[in-house]
Amino acid sequence: MDAVENAAGNYIFLPGIEPFSSGAAAMPGHEVVHGVLRTPVPWRQGFALIDRHLNAAGRPRQALCGIELRCPAPMSLDGFAEFNAGYRELLSDWEILLDDINPVARTNVSPVVGPPDETLLYGFSYTVPAEDTPRTFVGAGGGETTGGGLGGIVREGDTSAGAMAAKSARVMEIMQARLSGLGMDWGDVTAVNVYTAVTDASYLAAQLVEKIGAHAVHGVHWYLSRPPIVGLDFEMDLRGYRQKLWLDT
Repeated sequence: MDAVENAAGNYIFLPGIEPFSSGAAAMPGHEVVHGVLRTPVPWRQGFALIDRHLNAAGRPRQALCGIELRCPAPMSLDGFAEFNAGYRELLSDWEILLDDINPVARTNVSPVVGPPDETLLYGFSYTVPAEDTPRTFVGAGGGETTGGGLGGIVREGDTSAGAMAAKSARVMEIMQARLSGLGMDWGDVTAVNVYTAVTDASYLAAQLVEKIGAHAVHGVHWYLSRPPIVGLDFEMDLRGYRQKLWLDT
């Protein structure tokens, strides 16, 4: 993957698919800040909150580099495309797209317990000026697809221990490629997030912890959630940041 510079947002990004990029990393002299809503709100309302927050921080809309959503249930490909049309339209209205390429990374999953009635904004990431800080980034969620974009699914319909090991191994390959594409390594990661509804997680130690190595000292954060597309069973994202803000709505 070749990273693209987003000068207006002060970050580089890895082009992904229409709904989102594969990840973004702050350019020198800047850092990625991670904001999480204590109480998630409907996503359009959430974007209004983001707008106010960025304005108060003296940052342009183009500084937005990551979005986290929580949806009611996994979607069909048609349903996913329908949601993404409105989502991209908003980013276009905000003048965030670069030559029609979406630079903003995204994770969108469905909680198993207490799923929302509509898609909610859970969190977001943006860049701010900062000197002498560690390299910071936000990665997009990635599931066990076999090809680029929304290609085939590894061991689709199978959630046995062996299948989950194969799924998580594939996702780790995707995560490694994104880290490398952003010029990062595991030492830059401060948050490893896993999203799955499969409660037997015995495969995590071998497929994730052992491969992360010494940097696994910070652990893995598991959200009991389903990926956004029907048929996927395992999703991950990675982040590296110095500042995490808990925001009231």
